[in-house]
This record gives sequence, structure tokens and C-alpha cells, in this order.
Amino acid sequence: MRDAAAGMAGEWRLRHRWPTRIWHWANAVIVIVMLMSGLMIFNAHPRLYWGQYGANADHAWLEIGSTPTQGILRIGDVMVPTTGVLGRWTDGDGMVQTRAFPGWATIPTRYSLSAARRWHLAFAWAFAIGGAAYAAWCMARGHLSRDLLPRRGELAPGHLWAEITAHARLRLAKGEAAARYNILQKLSYLAVLFGLLPAMLLSGLAMSPAMDAAWPWLVDLFAGRQSARSVHFICAMLILAFVLVHLAMVAAAGPVRELRAMIGGWYRLPEERA
Repeated sequence: MRDAAAGMAGEWRLRHRWPTRIWHWANAVIVIVMLMSGLMIFNAHPRLYWGQYGANADHAWLEIGSTPTQGILRIGDVMVPTTGVLGRWTDGDGMVQTRAFPGWATIPTRYSLSAARRWHLAFAWAFAIGGAAYAAWCMARGHLSRDLLPRRGELAPGHLWAEITAHARLRLAKGEAAARYNILQKLSYLAVLFGLLPAMLLSGLAMSPAMDAAWPWLVDLFAGRQSARSVHFICAMLILAFVLVHLAMVAAAGPVRELRAMIGGWYRLPEERA
């Protein structure tokens, strides 16, 4: 049944090897913890700046706060009321809170900057070590060049547009084409691996006083620690967006088939379209 020659519907293929599966599920936990602990850290000063600014009186480009009557999200000069979600919300005890993110979205659930930093840094080490190990495996086994680098013709405007329209209509790959990554998957994975993750790592290091002293060029790289904090937050939100889109596409492609492949490695090819 698991013959890899025919490429027919119902055929089984080994899609994810064990290092990929371990790295995927470990990251699922690590990213959730880092996002939630990062939101608690953001609660300590819910404003973002560019350059060398950062005092309360400075003009922030993004702010999540509250007035005496409502929660607000301000980006530039645009202000959006967010009562009940951001800035002003009611906790489990029925008390009105005026922190940026609610307790259900943060680690820990009750305000503690020190605890949030411990959670964030501990899982950051796990993320960095696991990522380095997985990158070494990818280089050794040729996973990057074999499965993720675009092939000839895949970056052609016509091919890209065809993939975009097919995904917009939820006409996902079937049969043999479903056994490999499409160009949109490749580009998104490469953007995360070589764009968002390095920017996240470097901006996080740039916010550390110890790293600033050891590597002062880090602060210059981002034109200030507050710029690094803004880049860190933006990268976190883009990673969250990537995760949400990833989950939506898993649901559209068939969650049972996709989860079975990421747990056991084997993937059953879906039927070809007529």
C-alpha cells in the first residue's frame, strides 16, 4: 500500500521525517508560550516607539490603553475602541482591568512582569537550541534544497497567480501534487525561516542590556532599543498570522489527513480533481 511509485489517489507517502515532526510539535508549544508570555511583558509598557524614544511622554506609534470609559487601540492617528477585548476588560472575578491584553491571553494570567520574563527567556533558549539542531539536520539531509527552494518556473508570475487564485477558491492540490510543497508554502516557510525568525532573534537580543554591552552594534542595527522592541512585536504578530493561516489551510486540506501525517509521518494522497 505504501508503494511510492504510482502517485495515485489513496497511495501512502512518507511526507514528514521524525526530526521535522518533533520540531513542529515542540515549536507548537514553544511559540504559544512565548507569544503569551510576550503579551504579558508588553502589558508592562503597552506602547511602541521608533528610534531612541520610550518614555511615557514620548509619542508612540502604537498604543493599547484605556480612557475612564473604554479600551482603545491607537495606531498612528487612528484610534479604535476595543472595550472588552483590549485595554479595558473584565477578569474572572468580575473586576474591571485596564491592562492591554486580558489574562486569558497571557502567561501568567495575573500581572507579573518578572514571571513573564522567566517564561519567555526559558522558552527562547529551547526555541534557539531546537532551531539550531533542526537547521543542522536540514543542511545535512538536503531538506532545504530538495523540498523548500523554488524550482524552475515556480516563480513565474503566471504560476504564482494560478496558485493564489486556486488557494482563494480552496482548490487545493490533489494526487501527486499534494505530496510536495506548493510555491506559496515554500515562500511562506522561507520567509519565516530566513526573515521573521532571524529578525525576532536579533531584535530580542538587542533589548538585552547584557547583549547591548557585549555587542553594541545590535542596537545600531535597529536604530535604537525601542525600534528593536517594535520590530520584535511586529514579527511576533506576523508569526501569529502565519500560524492562523497555517491552521486554516490544514482545516481546508483535511485535518485528519494532515494531522496523521505530522504525527506518524505518512501521508495519504487525496483524489485527483476531475
